[in-house]
Amino acid sequence: MNQKKVCMIGVYGTGKTSLVQQYVHSKFSEKYHSTVGVKIDRKVVEVIGENLTLVLWDIAGKEGDEEVPASYVRGAHGVIFVADFTRRETWDELPAFDELVQGAAGVVPTVVALNKADLTAQRVIAPEDEQKFASKWDIIHTSAKTGQGVEDIFQRLARAMVKVPGAAS
Repeated sequence: MNQKKVCMIGVYGTGKTSLVQQYVHSKFSEKYHSTVGVKIDRKVVEVIGENLTLVLWDIAGKEGDEEVPASYVRGAHGVIFVADFTRRETWDELPAFDELVQGAAGVVPTVVALNKADLTAQRVIAPEDEQKFASKWDIIHTSAKTGQGVEDIFQRLARAMVKVPGAAS
């Protein structure tokens, strides 16, 4: 079976683990559990008529000056950057994360989960901010809590990875 490594990258507390848990297990917890290092989950999906195993690397979030290790990103076939609707600094880190990914894995399909979309009253990322990156990344509003956009973000990335010519499996 074809396997694809997907890295979840973002600042701490953006909901990376919650998105994975919602996608893989249809669960959401209000409790915050900080990821230490990497947590790996798998999910088999059907994409363009073929079964594909997504190997989901939930990487500990960047905190302060602590960087995401490039070794975690090497070999990635796709990336989901996760930013928090309610915290500007999580959005501002995306270009640095993109640079990290390109240095460690090359140019790979990338999507952005603008998470916590259920907290619309606390939104600080403006539509104009999204427009700046719309030509580079597919940006999807997600909520790990309600499930909004969760299936969509993983399906879009899976389709993009299958369409990439010469992508390793």
